[in-house]
Amino acid sequence: MAMREIRVIPDPVLRTPCDEITTIDDRVRSLVADLVETVDYEGRAGLAANQIGVNLRAFSWNIEDEIGYILNPKIVELSDEIQDGDEGCLSVPGLWYPTRRAWYARVVGMDLDGNEITVEGTELMARCLQHETDHLDGMLYLDRLDRAVRKKAMREMRAQL
Repeated sequence: MAMREIRVIPDPVLRTPCDEITTIDDRVRSLVADLVETVDYEGRAGLAANQIGVNLRAFSWNIEDEIGYILNPKIVELSDEIQDGDEGCLSVPGLWYPTRRAWYARVVGMDLDGNEITVEGTELMARCLQHETDHLDGMLYLDRLDRAVRKKAMREMRAQL
C-alpha cells in the first residue's frame, strides 16, 4: 500500500477512458490498496484509478466515514431529481463550481473476489459515484458545466498553471 501522487490537468491520463479489469491479480489488489489509502485523507471524497496514473476501471470513496472501492463500475440508475451543488476535484485543484448531478445514483461492479456488488447513495455519495465514473470515462466535472461557466473555469485553471 502506498499514498499515491494525484495527477492534475492537463495530464492526458485524465482524458483517457480506462480499460475494464478482466483479471483480478496482484496488480489490481495493489491498485485497490493504493486507492483506498490515498482517498483516506481529510477532504477527499473519491479517487479514480486514472487520477493516480493507472488506466483501469476502479475507484475508491471516502464518504461520511465509509471508505470503499468498486471495480468496473457501471451506472445503472440515476434519479430524475437533480442536485446542483458546488463540486471540486483533486485533479483540478482549487476550483469549485456548481455542477448538476442526479440526487440519487446506483452503480454495479465487482469486488476483489469477483463478486457483483451494488453501491448506491444520495446527495454527496450520488455525486461521488457519478464524478468518479466520469473520470473512468475520461471526463472531468468541468465538462458538465454550462458553457459560460466552463469558459470561466478554464480561464481560471489556465491562470493557475
